[in-house]
Amino acid sequence: MFNEKILCEFAKLVLKIGVNLQKGQGLEIACPTEKAEVAHVLAETAYKMGAKIVKVRWEDEITDKINYLHASESALTDIPKWLVASKNYIVEKGFCYVAISAENPSAFKDVPATKLAAVAKAKSRALKKFSDAVMANDIRWCIASVPTKDWAKHVYGDRPDAETLLTRAIEKTMRLDAEDPVAVWEEHIHTLEQRAAFMNMQAFEYIHFKNSIGTDLKVGLAEDNIWLSARERAADGLDFIANIPTEEVFTAPHRLKTEGVVKSSMPLSYNGQIIENFSILFKKGKACDFYAEKGFDVLKHLIKTDKGTPYLGEVALIGKSSPVAETGTLFYNTLFDENASCHLAFGKAYPTTVRNGNALSPKELAQKGVNESVEHVDFMIGTPDLSVTGIKKDGSEIPIFTDGEWCI
Repeated sequence: MFNEKILCEFAKLVLKIGVNLQKGQGLEIACPTEKAEVAHVLAETAYKMGAKIVKVRWEDEITDKINYLHASESALTDIPKWLVASKNYIVEKGFCYVAISAENPSAFKDVPATKLAAVAKAKSRALKKFSDAVMANDIRWCIASVPTKDWAKHVYGDRPDAETLLTRAIEKTMRLDAEDPVAVWEEHIHTLEQRAAFMNMQAFEYIHFKNSIGTDLKVGLAEDNIWLSARERAADGLDFIANIPTEEVFTAPHRLKTEGVVKSSMPLSYNGQIIENFSILFKKGKACDFYAEKGFDVLKHLIKTDKGTPYLGEVALIGKSSPVAETGTLFYNTLFDENASCHLAFGKAYPTTVRNGNALSPKELAQKGVNESVEHVDFMIGTPDLSVTGIKKDGSEIPIFTDGEWCI
């Protein structure tokens, strides 16, 4: 686990650069019970910054698994009104929201995929107001992470120093090993903003991904799409960073304009289960055929969650020299793995990735090709030999990535 100094730097980074907490503002923290000390330091730091109130939502995978194994599907999918009201309260009161992502990637490996999928779908529908607010940046939010024993064991096996290794890897990817992490993050954010500015200047119509493992995919982009990077702007006009770490430049695909085959480059941890070595065939934007060596049923239920999940909601570019990739660690946690690799996402697109997107109705967004769904699930496609080419409306092509790295 982080030492006292690093944990204090972690709290400052998440609250200052991440959610940009303001004096007199409320804060909610979602945190595993195993890491109560993290929530405690975040709360203390928040009050020093002038927070009005701090609320903690405790999460416990062991209790969740017991419920999954013994409760009926009907009981599990009956989402209580108090939970919905409490999540909506965060939006209505303008709270900041911090989520500590530290799941055991195989926590629910013994739970039937059908039950996991049913519960995930029920929660997504019940908590749609909250998730829509997050996707639209109506509140300032940040996902960050800390090491846990079970997660470290999944990554490094039975090594006695597994948790220490995971701790050091997280410190590196979050730049917590720098003398002044906040200052280093400001410089990093500037670099990403320059890349996003280049992509917006080019006004590409398609992005073409190709590599030696079999990916050959053209992703059409939504009309009036905007490439975003680390720093986003919330509805209240204040900036925030949604993911720490983050290395990506991303935008909205056009729902109906993706063609070809894509193959995963990393396992996907979803709902406490692992999907490995999967490939997807897209026609007219839709995932019409797919295969997975491991976790096929999990992938099938994910893609068939609703009408929007067979379509793409995000395309993101990350070079192979990112600090996450340079650790050489497969984290089995999307927050980290997606920042080691170019990735796509099934499901809902961020309205903010099209011009004036938050002012558009669902119908107007759909007309621009923006996908709608109750899910948004990233999966990784980047490889060391990945080529990425931007294609303009006149057919001209500009190389963006060569051998897995930015070449602009």
